Amino acid sequence: MSSKAAELNALGSTTTVDFYRHVISRTATDAHYVAASRAFTVLWGLFAIGFALFANLAENLIQAVNILGSIFYGVVLGLFLVAFFLRNIRGTAVFWAALAAQLLVFILYFSLSISYLWYNFIGCAACMLFSAAIQTMIGSEQAAPTV
Repeated sequence: MSSKAAELNALGSTTTVDFYRHVISRTATDAHYVAASRAFTVLWGLFAIGFALFANLAENLIQAVNILGSIFYGVVLGLFLVAFFLRNIRGTAVFWAALAAQLLVFILYFSLSISYLWYNFIGCAACMLFSAAIQTMIGSEQAAPTV
């Protein structure tokens, strides 16, 4: 239990320091940040409970981790491939494309019954295609200069 408590507290404090303090509330008191850290610790605990309930539905823990990974890893791979191979696509296009691709993967996961391994490919391909399409719509004035 102590290792789980330490893990949840680390997640709560990291979320508070790296996200909440810099994005949401920049000028709060230390007492406010302690309360926020406790709230994030509770949220991370609820997330862990939710994952445990999800893992209970899978045949085994390895399959549960692979299903969850397949939902997210394809879009992350698409981000890297766009960054390495499609140099004329800028960050704004990639950001919105990644959000759209992730939304597509969520929709397909809850509406189709295909193997979870396909979501890696779908997320990667959608992220790359959406990035190119959004960059084309944004225009070439924001495109990277050729070196």
